[in-house]
Amino acid sequence: MTTTELTLSPAAAQRLHEIGAVEGKPIMLRIAVEGGGCSGFQYQFDLVDAAEPDDLKIERDGAAALVDEMSLVLLKGSEIDFVDELAGAEFKVRNPNAKSSCGCGVSFSI
Repeated sequence: MTTTELTLSPAAAQRLHEIGAVEGKPIMLRIAVEGGGCSGFQYQFDLVDAAEPDDLKIERDGAAALVDEMSLVLLKGSEIDFVDELAGAEFKVRNPNAKSSCGCGVSFSI
């Protein structure tokens, strides 16, 4: 199943292609929201090579991210991005639903 309620940025798509090239096979990014972290919820990122039957797929330029339906509720309207900054390179969620987040940007509250 494909959804447009969550988007993948061009930078995130490019990074997934780069990782796949190194691995020698297509790689997808699985995003989930779990309870925990210093703000109430936290993002979980995993690189996988296959989708689960109940995954929702977000695609851009031939790259894909996966999310489960429960997490999508908290991620609706978000963009999955990849940033390469002085502090490090990472996938990041730009979530318009988050009322606050911790300094590291991994946990948030709604």
